[in-house]
This record gives sequence, structure tokens and C-alpha cells, in this order.
Amino acid sequence: MKKYFIQKEPFIVPTTDGKLIEEHHGLATTNNNEISIAHMVAPPGWSEPFQTPEFDEYTYIISGKKQFIIEDEIIILEAGQSIKINKNTRVQYSNPFDESCEYIAICKPAFSMDLVHREEN
Repeated sequence: MKKYFIQKEPFIVPTTDGKLIEEHHGLATTNNNEISIAHMVAPPGWSEPFQTPEFDEYTYIISGKKQFIIEDEIIILEAGQSIKINKNTRVQYSNPFDESCEYIAICKPAFSMDLVHREEN
């Protein structure tokens, strides 16, 4: 039995907002509830509602910029920067800029709609 797994076919999460989500490891792809790793591309003008997830989320920006509203503070990350947002923190993610934002998101435990707790718009 091999002691590694190479992900060649990430799960493409269906979205209605133009955002590309390729989950490489996590509940949808490898049935791993401990961690999820996803490659994402958020188009210009994209945003999500506020949420208070029950997981830590790490984000690494590959290109473009991404805006975070954490509690009441606005933070903008650029390529080469990363952030860890602790679980049970109210946050909103968006890309109000003119270019797409490509990034890697890691959630621990794994991302789940049952744990994200998105607010109604």
C-alpha cells in the first residue's frame, strides 16, 4: 500500500457566482474531515455573505488581491501574503477589485456547509 496520494482530479465545486473552486483534499474529494485544501479563483466583483465558521481558515494569495472583513476590520491581502483566521470569527470574503484573485484555502477541520454558518443576505 502506498503511503501517499497524488491528487490528479480535484473536485470542481459547482458555484453560481463565477468563482472557481477546485478541492484537492477534503470531504468532497478524499472524504477527509480533518483538513481541506482548495485552489480558488475569485472573479472581479465577487463576494460571499458574512460567516462564522467552526474551522480555522488559512489563505495564501497567488495573484491579485482579496478583501477580508474580520469582525469590523478591513484587511486586503496581495500576492505572496497569507492569513490565518481563527474558527468562530465573523468574516466576509470578497474581491471588489478589477482583476481576478487566485489563492489557496486550507480549512482545519475540513470545510463543510454544516460548519460555515453563512448569514442570510
